[in-house]
Amino acid sequence: MSPTESVDRSPFRVTVLATGGTLEKSYDARSGQLSLAEPVIDDLLGRLDMPDVAVRIERLMAKDSLDMTDADRHAIVAAVQRTCADETVDAVVVTHGTDTLADTARALHATLSPTLPVVLTGAMRPYRVAASDGLQNVAQALMAARLLAPGVYAVMHGRAIAADRVCKDYERLTLTTQA
Repeated sequence: MSPTESVDRSPFRVTVLATGGTLEKSYDARSGQLSLAEPVIDDLLGRLDMPDVAVRIERLMAKDSLDMTDADRHAIVAAVQRTCADETVDAVVVTHGTDTLADTARALHATLSPTLPVVLTGAMRPYRVAASDGLQNVAQALMAARLLAPGVYAVMHGRAIAADRVCKDYERLTLTTQA
């Protein structure tokens, strides 16, 4: 094959499982509060230039992670398990609130033996708020999902952390490796 011939390669296929969290919060002018009433993940992903990535979005729930129950975590584990079994999926990205992201990461790690990368990400500031880290974190999670070996990880602020080692650093407002 000559260097100028193109090769037909199927796109990288990722499923994004959206659960809510700060990433998805929007300001509600009527109540003067941040709420999860308006999904933002479609708009956020639409801002990324990913010509060879096919993204399927599945909204599991719209919850602040502090309000997540064991049943919610079980639903996330079941959805990831089902998605990983789908032969048309190359990776899974879970958007999640950062307050309990480590709990869900550990639940996934304890339950699954994934044959593809499963990446959790979120934001410290809502996507629709100035200086949000949401777009950066989702873009990095998608890239990490393409590069990481099968397993469960948290990706945020330029770091990929194994699920069994991740925790939230409230002082520095990021995810970090558990000591």
